Amino acid sequence: MVSFLLVYATGEGQTTKVATRIADALAERGHETTTVELGGGGGADVDVEAHDAVLVGASIHMGKHQKAVRRFVESHREALAGRPTAFFQVSLSSATDEGAAEAAEYAEELFERTDWHPDRIGLFGGALRFSEYGLLTRFMMKRIVKENMPDVDTGTDTEFTDWADVDAFANDVAAFVEGRLGVVPPRAD
Repeated sequence: MVSFLLVYATGEGQTTKVATRIADALAERGHETTTVELGGGGGADVDVEAHDAVLVGASIHMGKHQKAVRRFVESHREALAGRPTAFFQVSLSSATDEGAAEAAEYAEELFERTDWHPDRIGLFGGALRFSEYGLLTRFMMKRIVKENMPDVDTGTDTEFTDWADVDAFANDVAAFVEGRLGVVPPRAD
């Protein structure tokens, strides 16, 4: 069994859904996962050393990751370097083929800024939750969507996350960590 730490920050909840799905997939493989949503402090009190592997997740808002994620990586860079790590990002840019390069640039910018080099990277489409936005945010998001995603109905909430991709990422991370640590996953009967 591998002890995973999964830390993340979310803006509107889609990253929480992705983190939960990843934690569930790791548990199905017989591993233990401690999940921590990062607050403003960036997880300074999280004991990275107590875990065999770490996954870090963030969403993109207005072209930026949450500061708490950057602070976590900067605060724990040495501990992260000493174990298998993975990063996942949730963004609207990842929802389209045209936006894929932009989504990858956001991740690369975080890695360059923090000097962290995760072993595995997953980029997933986010969600539009028009029903939950305030008036100004709803107006801005509708304009952005109409310009960049004209086929999307701005009158309803839409989820762009490809859950099969999330499952594949979780299983790839688990297999990588199992191999690196020499852990044999339990056999499914």
